[in-house]
Amino acid sequence: MSDAARTRLEHHGPTADAAALRARLSHVYWLAGGSGAGKSTIARRLAARHGLQLYVTDDMMSDHASRCTPEDCPFLSEFQAMDMDQRWVDRSPETMLETFHWFRGEGFGLIVEDLLRLPREPGVIVEGFRLLPHLVKPLLATPGHAVWLLPTPEFRRTAIESRGSAWTIAGKTSNPEKALRNLLERDRMFTEHLYEQTKSLQLHVIEVDTTMTEDDLGRRVTEAFGL
Repeated sequence: MSDAARTRLEHHGPTADAAALRARLSHVYWLAGGSGAGKSTIARRLAARHGLQLYVTDDMMSDHASRCTPEDCPFLSEFQAMDMDQRWVDRSPETMLETFHWFRGEGFGLIVEDLLRLPREPGVIVEGFRLLPHLVKPLLATPGHAVWLLPTPEFRRTAIESRGSAWTIAGKTSNPEKALRNLLERDRMFTEHLYEQTKSLQLHVIEVDTTMTEDDLGRRVTEAFGL
């Protein structure tokens, strides 16, 4: 995929190639949503149970960043030039949300390129927060092949703390408490944005709260995918 084609895909969605892309990606199951919703756990579980290939977008962020140019990914370029305080302490959560490169869809075309290189059999489950509703929907041959997991703030905070990762980023700043507050607020707003967008696009959403077990969530995603 050329840089021009990738730019069209990232910012405007597929154009004349939409039908061809949908057909070529008809074997893909998209598991998206907010941070701390259990995407990785459920994706691994479903991939193992149903013999699917697993593609984790988080694992590809460094590779994709290295493949981006400032012209393709201007927000990423600006982010890379900042120190940790500039990224997480000095700016408001609103600015952090609006300017975060992955939330802007930068690099999404690289995800599609990678998926097109994978074998069609036995199918692929791709997961991660980078799977934005307005970018994924045009690629769906089967609407049920995409699900967004949207955690409540309580579930997200509990999940992050249970992983021991709450301070991984914040702890590298001069004000870890403020950085963590900013991060949590940014992610809360991102989840709200996902909810509004999935609702307007009539995409499948599962709200994840503290009463839901892993088995419950796995069953609901499995049913939504039709596996």
